[in-house]
Amino acid sequence: MNKRLFRTQFNQMETTKKQALMESLAARYDMTFLGLHTFDRWGQSCTTGIFKKDGREFVFVPGDTVTLGWEQFAVGLNQESREELEYLFREWEMERDPEEMIRESMAPARQVAIGPMLVGRELEEINWEPVKLEDPRLRSEWLEDFRQFALTDRDSLTLAGRARFERDSDSWQVSLYHEVDYLDFQNRLQKQGFSLLTADEWAYLCGGGCRTLFPWGDGLDYSMRLRWFEDMDEDENRPYDMEEPNFFGLSIAYDPYMREVVQADRLTTCGGDGGCNICGGLGPFLGFLPCSPHCKPEVQEDKELNGDYDFYRPIIRLENYD
Repeated sequence: MNKRLFRTQFNQMETTKKQALMESLAARYDMTFLGLHTFDRWGQSCTTGIFKKDGREFVFVPGDTVTLGWEQFAVGLNQESREELEYLFREWEMERDPEEMIRESMAPARQVAIGPMLVGRELEEINWEPVKLEDPRLRSEWLEDFRQFALTDRDSLTLAGRARFERDSDSWQVSLYHEVDYLDFQNRLQKQGFSLLTADEWAYLCGGGCRTLFPWGDGLDYSMRLRWFEDMDEDENRPYDMEEPNFFGLSIAYDPYMREVVQADRLTTCGGDGGCNICGGLGPFLGFLPCSPHCKPEVQEDKELNGDYDFYRPIIRLENYD
């Protein structure tokens, strides 16, 4: 495979050569090349190409051989995280070593070779199909519920397992819910020319090979605006800090309620626990711990995808590109 597609060589390339490489990728995969952009965050940086295809934005992520998984603190918990855990331990009337407790949730350390890929920048819904309000599949009783709801000043109505109505300025966005089988979804995605990430690929995209618990360090950064713990009403159009593009240009692992579906034999997710820790009142640190790049992938009991919690990210592996 072309060595220029791997991180060390790619980062050393001159801008003109990098531009030409990105343009060749766009032509090969029938994408529009939007240009080069430098993403710099949490001590890692990558100047790479952004692409567009069928309304989606993709970014080129170079391959690398990295260590994934977690065994011990590289730096140590910051004071705020340590105090939060100590408070919880007192409440639970238990004596635990924080490092030992965290290790139980982490995947073991291992060295992994990750190939280069084109990666969807945003998470996408799986079970919801956008439709028009006139769609004949919308039942009359659902529409009656919607008409009553539209008279209120609220912005979103979800009829569980059926339909969803969301206010968008002076109009409404309407979606129908479909049950989706995990393996069927993978096959459907493959026919479209895309794949799901493996758990190792997801860990690389999330952490870039960082050895700290989170990409920014071993403890939670309480200066960040965190979803579910920070009121954003005063600036509603601003993303939460963890939702901003990371060093690869990806919006990833920013909401514990959003599980990212990865490729496996059984339904497996990374990047969130469906909000279980937050709902359990465990606080920000343990609430966001499932967003660590090193957290163990979670194998789900069901084979049906859950439209409220399961999301996906389309990728194209550059396995045969030279």
